[in-house]
Formats: sequence, C-alpha cells, structure tokens
Amino acid sequence: MTPKPYYVKFDVPKEIVEASYEVLRQASRSGKVKKGTNEATKAVERGIAKLVVIAEDVNPPEVVAHLPILCEERKIPYVFVPSKDEIGPAVGIDVPTASAAVIEPGEGAQILEQITQELERLRKKQ
Repeated sequence: MTPKPYYVKFDVPKEIVEASYEVLRQASRSGKVKKGTNEATKAVERGIAKLVVIAEDVNPPEVVAHLPILCEERKIPYVFVPSKDEIGPAVGIDVPTASAAVIEPGEGAQILEQITQELERLRKKQ
C-alpha cells in the first residue's frame, strides 16, 4: 500500500468515501456544487461550503495541500477520497478534479448530515 500524501490528516472509511461521492452526485443534480480546487477554495474562504471533498491522488500535492488547513480555520468539514477520477463524474464533468465543495446539498442533505457527524467522530479519535 502506498503511503498517504502529507496533507491527508486522517483515514476515511470506505462507506464515508462512497457517501461523499453520493452527496456530490445529489448536490450537483439538486443543489449547488463548486467544482475544482480554485472554486472549492473560494467557497471555503467565503464560508459557504458545507463539505469539501479532496482527492488523495493529486500530483503535485501542493495543489490541494492548503484545503484541509483552510477548512479547519473556517470550521468546514472536509473528507479525503482516494481518486480524483471519481470526483469529476460525481459532480457531472468528464474530467478528473482534485476537489469539490458542496454549497447546497439539495437531496443529499441527509447524507451530508451523516458524513459530518462521522467525520467529527473520526477527528476526535486522532
């Protein structure tokens, strides 16, 4: 198994990863999503992001390394997923994307709530 990049602060269970992709899919259909690292960063800085999804396979890692720090400062939940190849299609684009931010979860509100509670629990265990 390859080591995690330095910006990955905690391991995310597979079910949370799957739920994160699902909330991105639902939010992109019925809510509002910001696609890509620049858009996600702006959403965090403006305090409008409800969840930030960050890929672990980003090269160079500096592209997304600032996001966890920024999210912690703004108290915005964030989650790591293994592949940027899955974030893109989840938000309705044909290219991989390093990160995305849920602005309005739409139909994904309930899943988003479960993810944020689980992330809170994971971070307390650190």
